[in-house]
Amino acid sequence: MNKAIFFDRDGVLLKLVFHKEYNEYGPPLRVEQLIFQEDIFNTLKKVKKLGYLYFLISNQPDFAKGRIGIENLRTVHNVFDRNLKCNGIFFEDYYYCYHHPDGIIPEYTLKCNCRKPGNANVEKAIKKYDIDRNFSWFIGDRSKDIECGRSSGLKTILFESRQTKKEKMKYKPDYVIKEFDVLFKIISKFEIQ
Repeated sequence: MNKAIFFDRDGVLLKLVFHKEYNEYGPPLRVEQLIFQEDIFNTLKKVKKLGYLYFLISNQPDFAKGRIGIENLRTVHNVFDRNLKCNGIFFEDYYYCYHHPDGIIPEYTLKCNCRKPGNANVEKAIKKYDIDRNFSWFIGDRSKDIECGRSSGLKTILFESRQTKKEKMKYKPDYVIKEFDVLFKIISKFEIQ
């Protein structure tokens, strides 16, 4: 069996962007808004050497809400992926949910289990890649990320940044970090136990 780390994208790997037109922080909607967190590449390389597979689990409701076209979403993803690969970081798979219950694009306006806190995408990856839940993690910046990880039996890490909304947590994360480089310390400590 394999051990894995499931990452949320926006607010964890990438910095959130303030969108004046919506008066809120959210995901990058254009390529020029892609800004990676501090220490992300070095930390991901160090953790990868511990033998973890990397997966991305991300809600991307802005298409359903009519804020961005699907081609533009794909372009943002492709540039994101290219940046990771150029820095020697490879993800096994990416799982995006484009649905939202309050969307305006009919075929994407629905409640689904692939939208976090639903865990359908995590469960797909666990089955497809033979993941051992006991040695795997979910890292996110919102309560729904922690709930998703918990419901799949994973250890959880909440990444808090200045942009992270303070939310009431339904489930308490196993760890809370404010800087990405702390991730290696936590996971390598767990490896020794």
